Amino acid sequence: MRLGGGLLVALAAGAAGAGWWLLAGLVLAAVAAGVSARVPEPGDTLVERVVVAVARLSEVTVYAIAFGAYVFPAHRAAAAAVFVVVVTGAGFAGPKIPTIVVRVAGGLLLAAGLVLVVVCVAVPPVGTADGLRPPDFAGVLVAAVLALPFLRPAGRGNAGPRVLLLGAFAVLAAFAALYQLGAVRLGLSLTSLRDLLSAADADALQPLLTVVAVVATVVPALAAGAEVRARAGTPGLAGLAAAAVAAFFLPVLPVLVVAGLATVFELLLGVRARRYSEARE
Repeated sequence: MRLGGGLLVALAAGAAGAGWWLLAGLVLAAVAAGVSARVPEPGDTLVERVVVAVARLSEVTVYAIAFGAYVFPAHRAAAAAVFVVVVTGAGFAGPKIPTIVVRVAGGLLLAAGLVLVVVCVAVPPVGTADGLRPPDFAGVLVAAVLALPFLRPAGRGNAGPRVLLLGAFAVLAAFAALYQLGAVRLGLSLTSLRDLLSAADADALQPLLTVVAVVATVVPALAAGAEVRARAGTPGLAGLAAAAVAAFFLPVLPVLVVAGLATVFELLLGVRARRYSEARE
């Protein structure tokens, strides 16, 4: 479920820096996410709890910005802040989302995404050929970091196949967007997926994209709110307030960078926890 909300804005941010090499960044992120499936969750020290809470809160801020941009574009900043307070606050206060709800929502998002890919590939692009630049390794690495939080699987069951599916879907979606819009145009707009439908002469699907944006952001934000509560407890409310302020004032790129770096630190803490456990045994 993380992937849908992340792709709404991460594709544009990655393409702005890496161009067509965004595809390589997504592959690298998928490989890292697959390896991380074997890394245990961080422990319960103060540092570990803070890092995990920051990672989830930054993801929530990304979902909020995407929600505001796609669902209430005329009031993007205010809608993003309200999203954090209402949706993530509900997740913070409420029970865990039933697994069946997550699976159904994930299936619907996957189906909608495949429809988008087919439509965009089936329609020839108009004047978007912008060439393949030489490899920009820094851009590829940044694109991988931006995508990593949204490619990590929730839970450990069948994590390998799920990461493979998520990675393949992300690469397909990125290829369709790059093919139809080109790297330059894709990287210019926060709501580039709306531009993608317009370019593919599929404006009739714009209401469907709005529904997808709602589902893709609300469900993972609820789950993230519950995790923030589990990790941070009542002090996590201060984090929700900070996320609301960030969603109102900040552009999406620095928030994506914070989410990516926090996820990397989270993985490093998990590796340290596993080594410590093996040393004790």
